[in-house]
Amino acid sequence: MRLNEISFSDAAPVEGYGPGFFRIGGQVHDGMVLTGPDGTVAWGGYDDSATLLALAGRIDVLFVGTGAEISHIPTGLRASLEAAGLGVEVMNSPSACRTYNVLLSEGRRIALALLPV
Repeated sequence: MRLNEISFSDAAPVEGYGPGFFRIGGQVHDGMVLTGPDGTVAWGGYDDSATLLALAGRIDVLFVGTGAEISHIPTGLRASLEAAGLGVEVMNSPSACRTYNVLLSEGRRIALALLPV
């Protein structure tokens, strides 16, 4: 069996999560977070579209974790993100974390916006 070390470039992987928090790159973040090429910051949720739109041109896909259960994001938010050239994939937060980590290890241009579980 051949083992390869995974490199996450400048972005940090999601290492864990629980009720109301995420552990990303060795640090615990409470509440809603956005992580990607510039590190991890607090995110204001669906009303904070400016933070997400600032990623346009720098990433190809934004994963949105909607908490413990999958749900739709607001139609206007999705439309504005897609109009800015961002691909949007919506899933529950645990699935979004796993998918983000896999694609991050492949060197993809991605970011992750998370609502807590």
